Amino acid sequence: MPPLEVEKLSKRNHYEEITEQVKRLIVEGRLKVGDKLPSTKQMSEQFGVGRSTTREALSALKAMGLIEIRQGGGCRVISSSPAEVELPELRSLRLNRETVLELLEARESLEVSNAAIAAAKRTDDDLSALRGIVAEMRRSAGDEAEGERLDLAFHLALAKATRNSIMVRLFESIMSHIETAIHDIRRVELYANEEVAERLYNDHSAICEAISLRDAALAAERMKRHLRHIGAIVTKHLGEGSR
Repeated sequence: MPPLEVEKLSKRNHYEEITEQVKRLIVEGRLKVGDKLPSTKQMSEQFGVGRSTTREALSALKAMGLIEIRQGGGCRVISSSPAEVELPELRSLRLNRETVLELLEARESLEVSNAAIAAAKRTDDDLSALRGIVAEMRRSAGDEAEGERLDLAFHLALAKATRNSIMVRLFESIMSHIETAIHDIRRVELYANEEVAERLYNDHSAICEAISLRDAALAAERMKRHLRHIGAIVTKHLGEGSR
């Protein structure tokens, strides 16, 4: 496999720069539909970065619809059209910026309350379920689909631990709208980014610990910190889309 015509990165962990360089090669026709990309190891060496950074860039290119990532790690170009680079989901998010911000605000209000209530009312079975999900998060680190599934499973299990069916329905309603609006940003920015995924694991573990202690105030504080972190990532993209 010949090396790509790329430049080494000047900064570490900037998968966005890798994404842009490879996207440009595809859009300009230097990488054509059907072409295989070099291995993750080869690309990492060419860019002068770690493999996790390269994997994050490949996940972003996949989300743009430009490449497919095959079982075993091989990647192939499947589209070269700039029109397909802009995801409909991102256009929807940008058009409804205020709605998404309101949804995030509503989610924070609900889930901070859920954490406090769950800390007071959770059963041993609830705690066991939460701990099991956190353990799965650790085992599946780097798997974006599993990361997304387990994140939602944790927050739903926490809502159920409130022992309040109205809280569960409110959570499911809010999250269904948020998922529709920011699904692709969540996948690329949260679960494919190993540094962020590690922080998400630590956040969930800390919330679980507070609930195990039956400390409502601590659980609420840790949930708020966790959701503010998520909100900052999403808001960054909302801002970029509104410029």
